[in-house]
Order: sequence, then structure tokens, then C-alpha cells
Amino acid sequence: MMIRICAFTDRGRRLADQIESKMPEHLFERRGDGENLKLWTKKAFSLRVPIVFIGACGIAVRTIAPYVQDKLWDSPVIVVDEKGEYVIPILSGHMGGGNDLAILLAKCLGAQAVLTTATDVNHLFAIDVFARANGLSICERGGIQRVSAKLLQEGKITMCIAPDIAYEECEVPDEVQILPYESGQSPDVVITNVPQGWKQSGTETQPLILAPKQYVLGIGCKKDTAMENIACLADKILQDPKLNSTYEEVAAIASIDLKARERGLLLFGAWHHIEIKTYTTDELSAVPGKFTESEFVKNVTGVSNVCERAAVCCAGEGAELVVKKVAQDGVTVAVARRKGRIIEWKK
Repeated sequence: MMIRICAFTDRGRRLADQIESKMPEHLFERRGDGENLKLWTKKAFSLRVPIVFIGACGIAVRTIAPYVQDKLWDSPVIVVDEKGEYVIPILSGHMGGGNDLAILLAKCLGAQAVLTTATDVNHLFAIDVFARANGLSICERGGIQRVSAKLLQEGKITMCIAPDIAYEECEVPDEVQILPYESGQSPDVVITNVPQGWKQSGTETQPLILAPKQYVLGIGCKKDTAMENIACLADKILQDPKLNSTYEEVAAIASIDLKARERGLLLFGAWHHIEIKTYTTDELSAVPGKFTESEFVKNVTGVSNVCERAAVCCAGEGAELVVKKVAQDGVTVAVARRKGRIIEWKK
């Protein structure tokens, strides 16, 4: 991912050097000496990229305050003390991935991650983290708070999962009770491919409905391609009548590992809060199916097609390539449809 990092002292800058050296797979952008802090932070929020402040929590809170708007879309913000002893996510810990980034930073620094979100403090299942990890759309955001509150009060929630969504029963955490689908009971959470078709028994409180996101975008691009070029082609494909879709239906962006630090691609993923997954040449070459071949691409990357193979690889078992490679301004995009499945019961 791309991470914006800001240090205020020489000691903090040395710690920033340490972070960058231990996390070479990520792309860091530092606040320059003398660069206006407010404007630098505003820019980060406008891009929705994670921010790491090395310094006091108070400085970070005052700096980000004018730009905080939406818990589902704000930039994740992490504070690290300049001795590198504590790593504290203070914004977008769940949906933005701030808690995960804090844990990763703490591991790299030998520090302690200080998580303050209620479900994490109590070591409970977090429904929004679960949705993010499994590519599930949250159809009614207010339900997140209802489900979390019940978990904290009672230690258990009920869930119905549509028969066409695969999951392993042995992996379901103790605090989640699975009910038969459309059993006539009143579950707290429903996971379904047809959210409008769920029939609920007559109760005042409706369940939180989660719907699997259908698509994976496979993307290839020339080096130093601007985010705007990537967005232009991706927008065009999603809005085409063949799909008539939005980014709310995109579970992931996939590419080759050569693009793991491609700035434009990372910015594109950050803006839409969509995880970017990359694969090696060997992994892409092993993907079965018929793909649009290119000798030029093979000579550059080692595999004859990046976007189609990456999309299918990421979409997993049962994937269907619904949009073959489309090229424009140094960008290639393909789309695979994925089958809804639960792969991670993350706590």
C-alpha cells in the first residue's frame, strides 16, 4: 500500500527511516521539511491514503480534525511515539484497515500495538472487519453498531448465510451462531447474493445485510502511469451496459507483483478503499483458461497477459472472466466475476 508518513524531530525521522527499511514492499511518501502540515494532511485525506504520525497523539488529533468526515471512507491514521514503543490507530481502524496496519508496524518495530476499538479490546468478532476481509458490501451501515453492541452486551450474535455462499463450519467463531437460511427466525446478520429478496419475520429491528461483491478488477499498466488514467478506463468499463456496476461491487484489484509499488495503482486502490493483491509470474502463468496473449507483455513481465490472469487468479475457484482485456493510455483492465464465499472469520 501507499503510506504517508510524518515525523517532527530528528529522532522521529530516524524511526521513519527504520519503518521504510523494514517494510520495503510498501511505498512511503514523507512530509518534506517545511511543508505545511495542514495542507499535507488535507492532501492525504483527499487521496484516502493511510497516514502515520511519529509524535504525540495530540498533534495528530488536532491536525486531522478538520478533515474527518466518514468512518467508512476516512484515511486510516496511526500514531507512533518517537521512541517506537507504541503504535496507536486513532481513525478508521476497522474499515480503513488502520488496526491491521498498526499491528504490522508494531511487529516491524518490536513495539506494542494499542488497539482501543471495543471488539478488539474484548477479543470479539468484528462484523465490519469480517465484511472487509471477505469482500462483502454493507447494505445498511447503521447495522454495524447494532451488531457490535449486541456482541459486547451478550457475547453472541446470530447469522444466516445463503446456501450458494460457501464457508467452513469448523471455522465459525464461538460468538457467531449460524441459523438455517430463511428459517423464520430473526437473525442479527444475513449474508446473501440477493439482499432485496431477503424475507424477514415481523420485527422492529432488521438484520444487517451483507452482500458479496461480485467483481475483481485485473489491472496492468506502464510504469509511472497516473491514477487518473487507471480510473478513466476502470470507470468506463464498470459503467458499460455490459456490467452497469459501481466500485461498491468490486471486491479486489489484482495485478502482477512488479506493480506492487506502482504509485498510480496504489492511489487508485486507496481512493476506493479496495485491497490490491499482486501475484508472481509463476502464479499468473499457472492460472488455467484461455487469455488474450501478448508477446510484448511476456517479454516485459514474463507472462503473456497480466490483467485477465490476475483477475481470474484473485477471483478464485469458479471465477468467470466477464470482460476481456481492454487497453487505453498505457492501462489494461479485465474483469472477473467471483463466487461469494467466506474465506476468513477474522477477529
